[in-house]
This record gives sequence, structure tokens and C-alpha cells, in this order.
Amino acid sequence: MKINLIKKLLFHPAAGWEEVKAEGLTIKECYARYVIPLALIAPVAAFIGTSMVGWRVGSGDPVRLTTDSALKISVLTFFAMLVVVYVLARTIHWMARTYDSDKALAECFSLAAFTAAPLFLVGITMIYPMPWFVYLLGLPALGYSVALLYTGVPIMMDVNKEKGFLFSSAILALGLVSLVGLIVVSVSFWGFGAGPSFRT
Repeated sequence: MKINLIKKLLFHPAAGWEEVKAEGLTIKECYARYVIPLALIAPVAAFIGTSMVGWRVGSGDPVRLTTDSALKISVLTFFAMLVVVYVLARTIHWMARTYDSDKALAECFSLAAFTAAPLFLVGITMIYPMPWFVYLLGLPALGYSVALLYTGVPIMMDVNKEKGFLFSSAILALGLVSLVGLIVVSVSFWGFGAGPSFRT
């Protein structure tokens, strides 16, 4: 993984997107070099945070998950993130012609993957899984991902700013639907034995 590319994308978004575009990554390369390493941050941090550190409700003792439960949830979360990036890329590719863009699926995948970079990185907050702490840092990261999306679409998809704005808004709406879908699927898994088990 090129750390400098991630830094450039975060601190100089337009230049970062130009570099992402110039790299011309295949889906496999993007998964291997960027998505998988970045997507591991939150599940690993969450495993440590929920099974070892814990969180408090009021002034009571820390609440912790059992090791097995934390591991199961972390693994499922990791794979869910990989799937969501791919589904979002497929959706972007499907919508592209509406906005006069004929980009390949690989470029749409890079757009989806790098837009999510701030959200992947902020996953480190799960090492201290207090809800207020996660929200405090998670909401700005979400906002920055949205800003990256609006900057990246015109560059990556070769559309003008007006179409880029509309295209980005459509992607954002679908991204929110995907997030709700991910939550629904996660809760559904609880019914099949993948729900949290707490230490007594």
C-alpha cells in the first residue's frame, strides 16, 4: 500500500484523485493493495476494543464481549465491508452511462474504494469502543468521505462539474441505502447465532 497516495488523497484531494486515476489499478490490485489492508483496521480494533477494553454504560463495570463473539462479529464485518465496496462500484458502473461516462468497472471500483478511505481509517477508534468517542471522530470522517466523493467523481469519471455533482449525489444516496442494508443484514445474522455474547 502506498501510504503517500492515501496522504495525498486526504490532504490534497484533487491531486490525490489524479494520482489514483493515473495508477490504473485493476480490481484485484485495488483490493490487495488498499481495500483489504484498510478494511482490516476497524475489525481488528473492534476485536481488541470489545473483547479486552470494553465500554461503560453509566458508572457500571466495563461491558465486554466474549472472545469468540468479538472474533465472529469482526470477521463478518470485514467481509461485509469488502462486499459493500464491490456492490457500490457495480452500482456506480451501472449508473455511469446516465451521466455520459463510459468508465470501466475497475475505475468505478477505485472511486468507491478510495472514497471510503477516511471511514476505513477512522475504524481505529473502535479500539476504545465508547459510543461518544466513535461518533465524535466518525462523523467528521463520514463528512470527509462525502467531500472526497464530490471531488473525485468529475476526475475519475471524466464528467463536468455539473454532471459530477448530480452523479455524486446519486452515489451518496445509494451509499446510504447500502449502509442501511448492511445494518439490516448484520442484525439478521444475529438471529443465526452471530449476535453478541457478553462476558459475565
